[in-house]
Amino acid sequence: MADIKAFNDKKLSVLCDEYRRHNGFNSQDYLTYGVKRGLRNPDGTGVMAGLTNICNVHGFMIADGERIPDKGKLTYRGYDVRDIINACIAEDRFGYEETAWLLLFGFLPDKQHLEHFKNILGSFRELPENFAEDMILKFPSADIMNKLAHSVLGLYTTDPNPDDTSLENTMRQSIQLIASLPTIMTYAYQVKRRAFDKQSMFFHPVDLNLSTSESILRALRFDMKFTDSEAKLLDLCMILHAEHGGGNNSTFTTRVLSSSGTDTYSAIAAAIGALKGPRHGGANLRVRSMMNDLKEKVKNWKDEDEIYNYLVGIIRKENGDGSGLIYGFGHAVYTLSDPRAEILKETAAKIAGEKNMTDEYDLYRTVEKLTPRVMKQAKGSEKIICANVDFYSGFVYDMLGIPSEMFTPLFAVSRIAGWCAHRIEEVSYGGRIIRPAYRSMVHGKEYISMNDRKND
Repeated sequence: MADIKAFNDKKLSVLCDEYRRHNGFNSQDYLTYGVKRGLRNPDGTGVMAGLTNICNVHGFMIADGERIPDKGKLTYRGYDVRDIINACIAEDRFGYEETAWLLLFGFLPDKQHLEHFKNILGSFRELPENFAEDMILKFPSADIMNKLAHSVLGLYTTDPNPDDTSLENTMRQSIQLIASLPTIMTYAYQVKRRAFDKQSMFFHPVDLNLSTSESILRALRFDMKFTDSEAKLLDLCMILHAEHGGGNNSTFTTRVLSSSGTDTYSAIAAAIGALKGPRHGGANLRVRSMMNDLKEKVKNWKDEDEIYNYLVGIIRKENGDGSGLIYGFGHAVYTLSDPRAEILKETAAKIAGEKNMTDEYDLYRTVEKLTPRVMKQAKGSEKIICANVDFYSGFVYDMLGIPSEMFTPLFAVSRIAGWCAHRIEEVSYGGRIIRPAYRSMVHGKEYISMNDRKND
């Protein structure tokens, strides 16, 4: 294998300079040729790429060609996610497994169906024999998302029928992945602790009778102890992250790969890779970093003027990470409100009291209150903006004692139910390979022989 160090920065810089000289586009060209960058229409709406029965994300209305802000609403198979969560809270039970069933099959399970589904998930929690040793222990990764994708691809080799795209086989693979991905995640985290953090790792026997959220908390804690309220808070987070429509980057990635006829493991590994991107799955980490910086620099968390001035400093690239962005605000669809953020905010209030983190919770509420005013007065933006799910999810994970490197992997472990539902729908009813067009900007050139080439 070539020596990477020998390929030094100076040589690489020269090559990249050559690339920049011979490549690039005029930004006006995108407008001239009607290119919808990011597959977005000029009004910010997404380009219509398909049909789905799985989920609807509502955040605005269109009237006379204009976007009219509206209260956000998220529905799974037609059911308001708030109703699903309220039912779980009222009946004091876990709901992620019910949500996964609903997304996969399209209807609410009765007690018998749900119990049977939970038993199936429990039976698939354990990884194939020697898989953890061969795939995770021997090849540790500092990034757990990388290990998730690598391990999902590795599961292909343990599947006796990996390439069959029939409904029966795809459903079986999907259920197995929903059940086993949390185990892969917690194993990958323990191995990362030993290999890169120089801390002890520990593996607990899998308890097949626990819910998904209970299994995760048990695996992450040395003493295997957690409270019922902690497990149900994590369960709530997982319900909210389970699905968000076919147009989000990772789900669309799942559908693009599925449309090619490839196997389930390749499609889900690609989705994990998409979610790993900081523009998609890592926003709650950036919120956490921003809030940590705020807590260090703002002396009085009760002083709204001091907090307001700090936020103005972010806009001016004097505070935060220098990007000029207040993380955790704004969304491609939601305008007046993100229902996921509202639900997390309501739930976090109770848990914050139990964890003696009320002052920190109040600080988040103040930042949410002041940010729209900062955006309008300091940045001159008239755009209606609301807190999104990432603003509160990191705070909730902090209250649960979940390490920051687990934030995005937890997103993946939750969202795999939605990914699998969309894969099944695409394989069953899509019918055509997804292939958008790119306009070529290259003009014909006469080939020059080697001896006649002169590059300045």
